[in-house]
Amino acid sequence: MFHWLEQRPFFFAVMVFLFVAFAGVIEAIPDFAKQARPTVGTKPYSVLELTGRQVYIKDSCNACHSQLVRPFKSETDRYGMYSLSGEYAYDRPFLWGSKRTGPDLMRVGNYRTTDWHENHMRDPKAVVPGSIMPAYEHHFTNIADIETAYAEAYTVKAVFNTPYDQEGMPKLGTWEEAKAAALEEAKAIAADMKDEKVKQAVANGEVPEIVALIAYLNSLK
Repeated sequence: MFHWLEQRPFFFAVMVFLFVAFAGVIEAIPDFAKQARPTVGTKPYSVLELTGRQVYIKDSCNACHSQLVRPFKSETDRYGMYSLSGEYAYDRPFLWGSKRTGPDLMRVGNYRTTDWHENHMRDPKAVVPGSIMPAYEHHFTNIADIETAYAEAYTVKAVFNTPYDQEGMPKLGTWEEAKAAALEEAKAIAADMKDEKVKQAVANGEVPEIVALIAYLNSLK
């Protein structure tokens, strides 16, 4: 058989390709599956954080900010440890991005505070001179859609077996329980903010978009 293949270069090349492809699949797929498993400490987003993530997507923050620290010294010196695939195990969709008009936000929760985000979202130029980022003052008045975030969390739990309500993982429970938990989380964030209207809205049982967005940004570590 090998003598026959040696006399026919085309078929020999096809057989080499098939064997190399098969070996590659055998080696790559198990390793890919292993690397894609959640890293230690990675958890699904809480309902409030997921609400903030939806605000982030709605206002196209990912168009100017990536969430992917590449394994280059220039990036790890600035942003911290490079990204691992397992850190995105519960992200749907991924927000890796490919453009950095603004800095990468993968680990922004490690070095920015609630107070910083509040001032920055209201008036970016006052916090970062020369910034071209627009102000997002509507986040302080728009009320976040917690119910849709709960529906998304419930869906990924049922469809993708996302480990909500498991030991050491965020609680989901019923809609009423999730709403109460999101409000308590929002109160903790609002306590560190200066805007009195935001504080009052949270005290009245509403969650402005800015609070949900900050919850999401604080979770990026």
